[in-house]
Amino acid sequence: MSDLTSPAAQLSQPNIAFIGAGNMSRAIFGGMINSGYPADKIYATGRNLDKLQDLAAHGINIGNDNAAAVAACQVVVLGVKPQMMQQVTQPLLEITQQHKPLIISVAAGVTSSSIEQWLGGDLAVIRCMPNTPALIKLGASALCANTRVSNEQKDIAAQIMKNTGIALWVESEQQLDVVTALSGSGPAYFFMLMESMIDAAVSQGLPADVAEQLALQTAQGAASIAQQSELTPAQLKQQVMSPKGTTEQAIKSFENAGFSEIIKTGMQANVDRSIQLAKELA
Repeated sequence: MSDLTSPAAQLSQPNIAFIGAGNMSRAIFGGMINSGYPADKIYATGRNLDKLQDLAAHGINIGNDNAAAVAACQVVVLGVKPQMMQQVTQPLLEITQQHKPLIISVAAGVTSSSIEQWLGGDLAVIRCMPNTPALIKLGASALCANTRVSNEQKDIAAQIMKNTGIALWVESEQQLDVVTALSGSGPAYFFMLMESMIDAAVSQGLPADVAEQLALQTAQGAASIAQQSELTPAQLKQQVMSPKGTTEQAIKSFENAGFSEIIKTGMQANVDRSIQLAKELA
């Protein structure tokens, strides 16, 4: 993986169509606008125009004609659910072949080859796996480009996603399946850990509101330390563990219960489902 550092000032500002204006699309173009991207260069489509009026109030072009949005833009972000991707893209084949925009998909499990097939082929396609913290500009996204994507197009896609947090390139779509299991679904794992810690503290006598505040602040603090420190998470864990202390006893209990294997097994189940989903949707 390599960090993406292309400054926005060095990139052109193409018109960008967001086919589907759900939470993830809103997080992406909201970050773009907050970073100075012209709202009038952004097009957002959805089936219900009433739900897009707040976007129009900020200067974004809205509509329910996907083909018209594609015709007006040099970059098209596919922000629809994986199960809807074929249904949404196939009617866009002719207009996409006429204009040959850069296609960016944020749908899990839908391969670039499937997207190319539905849109007629010979297209520059980038798959991106963002995650929900993109909604608060703390997202972690990974991108994978097919061979038709130019360096300039890679820079544009990278800058788009950097407005929601960090963005990293991976070399293959197989690696993107692992990214789905790691950062794409990862927030849910941490929420589950926080939930379990809160429940345990409540069962051991803490008031629920106190347990929740302490757990959430602890999670935020631990993540911040890990980001700022030059030490690995394993080394940071050791720093908290005093010999024969309370933390060591908890960690030993987790290890004896197979904590690491539980995480590995869950992530493998995630990867397997991502591969299966790609086959089902192909």
